[in-house]
Amino acid sequence: MQSAMNSYIASLLAQTADADAAAAAVAGIGLGLLLLNVVITVLMVVARWKVNAKAGQPGWACLIPIYGQYVELKVAGMSPLWLLAFLACGIGYVIPWVICQVKTAQRFGQGVGFGIGLILLNPVFLLILGFGSSQYKDQA
Repeated sequence: MQSAMNSYIASLLAQTADADAAAAAVAGIGLGLLLLNVVITVLMVVARWKVNAKAGQPGWACLIPIYGQYVELKVAGMSPLWLLAFLACGIGYVIPWVICQVKTAQRFGQGVGFGIGLILLNPVFLLILGFGSSQYKDQA
């Protein structure tokens, strides 16, 4: 009876140790993803800040949600009325954002391919615009 009880307790302790290890692994993965998210967000803010500054707009505008979108439209040379579509949910946001990315690329002397890059890999291509040699042209 005693040995059966000892083996039962030993198996419970082993299961607890496995559960603790699994919980630690999940917490580590979660922390790693959180850190990756923070790094990408900081890169996005820095890149958008530089793009705004190159276009003669206040860089800090990227920190203020609706005003930042308004400035993004100004950089792309689009009407501020598009902001109403930006404020819509779902597809009402996606279509004007896609147009805005292509027009922003054109304003910096880039082609439609670069605009597609801004759509698909926004953080990377914003960094290229912000820190690259592209110059903003008021009229594309």
